[in-house]
Amino acid sequence: MKSFNKTNRKIHKWGSIIIALPILLVIVSGLLLLVRKEFAYLQPPTQKGVAITPSISFERILEQVKTVEQAQINNWQDIDRLDVRPSKGITKVRSKNQWEVQIDNQTGEVLQVAYRRSDFFESLHDGTFFFDNANLWLMLPSGIVLFVLWLTGMYLFIQPYVKKAKKSRKNS
Repeated sequence: MKSFNKTNRKIHKWGSIIIALPILLVIVSGLLLLVRKEFAYLQPPTQKGVAITPSISFERILEQVKTVEQAQINNWQDIDRLDVRPSKGITKVRSKNQWEVQIDNQTGEVLQVAYRRSDFFESLHDGTFFFDNANLWLMLPSGIVLFVLWLTGMYLFIQPYVKKAKKSRKNS
């Protein structure tokens, strides 16, 4: 039993050291992602259009975002994604250079142009900032080691209570 306890402590100690930086990165980026809508610096606030029923065509959306210099959009290949929000009456157009253009779904008017930093923090959070498969080769193993740390930590926490209970039963 002493050998198991010693091995358990070593696993807990070295596992913690190995994943310290990746987990710190996940924690800090996760905290920023949790509050991203509270800070326009992280994620542009969602504007509100004039109507909740989208009536603008995709061609009109492309035509409008082409007029926004910062977005650097010339064709559909320059667009990362469209986020249609009928309840807000807008479509968010994210360019590949991280600029976001919000367009009214009824009038086609550009409501807001802003740089979107939350995507950067998402890529840090899942590890893809470093390389494409970092989420599988860095973050997944870190998550597995974190789970092992949780198990060994729970054992280290509970073990003295179990030992004390056995000792008190033995003395009774």
